[in-house]
Amino acid sequence: MRATSTALENNRIKLVVEIDDNDMAKAMDEAAKSLAQQVSIKGFRKGKVPKQVLLANIGGPAVLRAEALRESIPNFYALAVSETLIDPINQPEINIVSGEEEGTLVFEADVEVRPTVALTGHHGLQVTVPSPFVTDDELEAQIDRFRDTDAMLNDVDRPIVTGDLVVMDIKVEQPDSEAEPFETSDFMYTVGSNAIAPEVDGLIVGLRAGEVLTVDSNPTVGMKAVYTMTLKQVKERVLPELTDEWVEENTEWTTVQEMRDQVMEQMGKMKVAQAQMSQRDAALTALANLIAETDIPEILIDAEANERLHNLGHRLSQQNMTLEAFLQATQQGPEDLLASLKNESAMAVRVDLALRALAKAEGLEPSDAEVDEELETTAVEMGAKATVLKENLIKNGRIVSFIGEVAKMKANKWLTENVVYVDPLGNVIDRELLSVDLSADLDA
Repeated sequence: MRATSTALENNRIKLVVEIDDNDMAKAMDEAAKSLAQQVSIKGFRKGKVPKQVLLANIGGPAVLRAEALRESIPNFYALAVSETLIDPINQPEINIVSGEEEGTLVFEADVEVRPTVALTGHHGLQVTVPSPFVTDDELEAQIDRFRDTDAMLNDVDRPIVTGDLVVMDIKVEQPDSEAEPFETSDFMYTVGSNAIAPEVDGLIVGLRAGEVLTVDSNPTVGMKAVYTMTLKQVKERVLPELTDEWVEENTEWTTVQEMRDQVMEQMGKMKVAQAQMSQRDAALTALANLIAETDIPEILIDAEANERLHNLGHRLSQQNMTLEAFLQATQQGPEDLLASLKNESAMAVRVDLALRALAKAEGLEPSDAEVDEELETTAVEMGAKATVLKENLIKNGRIVSFIGEVAKMKANKWLTENVVYVDPLGNVIDRELLSVDLSADLDA
């Protein structure tokens, strides 16, 4: 078999595949074996029909050749894809040029391939991640959370501020329902907790005990409600004085300084871990944003969305849950789910194309040795032999996809080592800080 490829417009490739007589003869033998298993001829068991008898009963060599073409052209096409190292993303349009009835078989395959997109701006690319450093305000807020467990509540006669505890009587009515109003007395509400309705916290600040607050709430999900709140008392939390005595009596530490040092160390590890967990996705998103949306073929997005929908259905099935029940539980309709999957898929495809473009721009295409090494690793994980895995990939036209995944792995590594990480204020973060292994500390 011989195959050549020619680039056409709009990310299309034309393959010209020539099948010699030996390969065609093998294909016809395979077709004969397949037909022998299917047809019933008196006096012969299935699979044991002599070839000449089979030919006489199916209509002659022309019928056998037609069956051989039907069965073998997809396989020849897959081999041609591997031989020419093209990366199809759609089904090919195949046209037999010659040899349909006899002689050397030649066919053409016109197919859309994965585009190679242009990539600029990846050198010195800045990626924003959460700050790995603990600020003084964050430390004090955490210390105050410990103190809050021993706080006193004092009545105050002043306007309400966030954090105050307000004692109130509440009446809830639903104008669009025939249900009786719900009423409760002496309800204790912490301002800023967003525990009643989203509008309450913004309207209650500045009011005083003795006033009445009425709020019309229009939630995106659920029924409209009118809340009438009679504010009866306002209390503020008074934190205990932070002393060595209080620390020793109420915490695991013995002094204020020891408490601050330990809390700072714990928070620091957690902040570094948060930055580490976000750096990969943040880097991929930043890289993907260098790719124009117009460079993304819609067919790739649709294929990715369909695969995600299929995987969701499989996971739900394992949990004995229907898609309808899932939609109801997540309060979304089919259109909302499809739109969400489409958005996620568009970004996933954009990341894929960006990594491939980065590999090409930086000369990161894997060598044969690197591909073989990854084949060995993958084969071990699958419990198979690397040679068998490689043969199957070539036979099925998937070797190019495998090589592409190895290239993306190298591009990912390059990206991690070369982007500039900054905090939300634009301060550069030391790369070594983001490479510290905290697994043992966080598991402890």
